Amino acid sequence: MTQIHPEKKLLVGAGLAILATLIWSGNFVIARSIIKAIPPVSLAFYRWTTATVILFPIAFANVKKDLPQIRKHLVILSFTAFAGITCFNTFIYIAGHYTSAINLALIGNTSAPIMSIILARFFLGERISWLRALGLFTCIFGILILLTKGNLSNLFSMQFTKGDLFMLVAAFSFAVYTILVRKKPPTISPTAFLFSIFLIGTIFLFPFFVWERSNAEPIHWNLQNMGIILYLGLGTSVISFLSWNAAIARMGAARTSLFGNLTPVFSSVEAVLILGESITPAHIISFVLVITGLVIANLKGVKTISARA
Repeated sequence: MTQIHPEKKLLVGAGLAILATLIWSGNFVIARSIIKAIPPVSLAFYRWTTATVILFPIAFANVKKDLPQIRKHLVILSFTAFAGITCFNTFIYIAGHYTSAINLALIGNTSAPIMSIILARFFLGERISWLRALGLFTCIFGILILLTKGNLSNLFSMQFTKGDLFMLVAAFSFAVYTILVRKKPPTISPTAFLFSIFLIGTIFLFPFFVWERSNAEPIHWNLQNMGIILYLGLGTSVISFLSWNAAIARMGAARTSLFGNLTPVFSSVEAVLILGESITPAHIISFVLVITGLVIANLKGVKTISARA
């Protein structure tokens, strides 16, 4: 069997993680525009139903082949689905009704990587080197520069609401998901694994979806709303999750989680291109700091991968 060179393995993993965060960044720009049109649980349910339907023909052959293994590992698949599919984005959509966008980004993009690294240390035994810690805090500092528009004193005037608590739960859910993906049974193919957690997570969402639809106003569908659901189902779900899971397999949960800090940077660029917002020195400084932090955190990546191979 041909061995993949450690440097190439790391490079491919980084590229996949960047692709995932680039697509995910559109979730904050596009999905926010539909929050008032579609209730949060319904938005999550339609997103994952769409993703499950799209992935079905791609994953069918592998699911059929891996069905005995899927049944055998149903417990770990269910926990992974509940954390990453049922809870994560649903809590983001709920939090958006109670707190500001700056709080959503601050809590999500600074707490999730920290939670992932801590969980990876305790449950996976991944070492937190001083370089990785330095890279992590450099990324966080860059995100804070972006979110406070270059004035860190704005942090002290921020007020936290119950929406912030929902966002903390969302961040924790994604951290747990990232760790559980690392424990994916090797006997289940990536596409069969992804389809399984999409389907299981959507099933878990269904009773909450039924309850919300019975208590909410009717949804008025149009081409824009359907296009956004398609974007969420295909792009931010199928393509991004396949890329993210593949990155975790190549680089590890803790290192991959650091790339999540690119999401608000990409979101800012998209806001300039799509919404016509102005780019500021804070955007540039933040981008430089986040990239620097990622480079620092991965300086010893080749050695780490070689030891695991």
